[in-house]
Amino acid sequence: MLSSKDLLAQFSLAAGVPGNEGDIRRLIRQHLAGLADISHDQSGSIICRRIGGLDAPRILVAAHIDEVGFLVRFVTPDGFVKFHPIGGWWEHTLLAQRVVIKTAKGDVPGIIGAKSVHHLTPEERNRVQDIRNMFIDVGAKDKAEAMDVFGIMPGDAIVPQTEFMEMKNPRLVSGKAFDDRAGVALFVEALTQLAGDTLLNAVYAVGTVQEEVGSRGAKTAVDQINPDVAIVLEVSPADDTPGFAKDEQQGTLGKGAQIRLFDPSMIPNRRFVEFVLNTAHDLNIAHQTAVRINGGTDARQIHLHARGVPTIVIAPPVRYIHSHVSLLHLDDYEQTLRLLIELLRRLDAPTVAALTAFDRE
Repeated sequence: MLSSKDLLAQFSLAAGVPGNEGDIRRLIRQHLAGLADISHDQSGSIICRRIGGLDAPRILVAAHIDEVGFLVRFVTPDGFVKFHPIGGWWEHTLLAQRVVIKTAKGDVPGIIGAKSVHHLTPEERNRVQDIRNMFIDVGAKDKAEAMDVFGIMPGDAIVPQTEFMEMKNPRLVSGKAFDDRAGVALFVEALTQLAGDTLLNAVYAVGTVQEEVGSRGAKTAVDQINPDVAIVLEVSPADDTPGFAKDEQQGTLGKGAQIRLFDPSMIPNRRFVEFVLNTAHDLNIAHQTAVRINGGTDARQIHLHARGVPTIVIAPPVRYIHSHVSLLHLDDYEQTLRLLIELLRRLDAPTVAALTAFDRE
């Protein structure tokens, strides 16, 4: 088994924009071969049913395998690629960044550009460039070379080109797509570490597709699994950088797993929240809590399935998500892993049934 750092690097460097997540499915199959029975729903989400355990209760552990990226719209007569964002991007982060276009003929590197600052009016310099005014320069002399020789076609996926690296403090690592490859690495490591355990439940670890465009894979996956309870593994945008008030910070690097108490897409089951918090306290697992006033996760689809599914979101904080590069503290990752493993050990039938015993209030 790879170290946590190496596993994160492998998943981070792989490409998987919404609708093109095959590389991530392949890696999950490689790591969990022999540890899980692997299937897929018809949207492309990968379902890993842990070998061993009981038939119930069914515990869904979900992490999305897609990342924010782009698609080719068209190629200009001069050979520049116009593109469309897939997922949420802030145009401030895009200019002069490297990308890779995934074509049927192989990878094509490019650079995101726009009109040079030297040719902008003073008014234009003070405005954020609209993505519709940007292009990708692949070094083609014209449209024919870009399409016929390089193989670039409308609809081709475009991913950020970013190296994975340690910071000066090696406990912090930077790379692309920690949203949500950190969550994927977490469930891969959890199933690996639990391989020899006898669990009193059935664990279904799912890599969902197309979360960044509306949690579409979560909808089809939860319909197929019909879980009794769900843990959504995400990353949360850190709020510990300049510009945030200290008394409002809820996602600080190095302070452990973030347990989400609310976001606009889901109000979690309070008994489940208390169970998770008590587990963290019992084992001295570093954690922080968050009431998020914006954003959402796959939990928005999962908790509304059928008669309802008690669902919690657990997320290590990460800086600069939805950009070419993000920053993660390995302490937070490891504390989240500890919490996940212990929850899977403790979620037996009586515990899960008690989460929805509303007649006992």
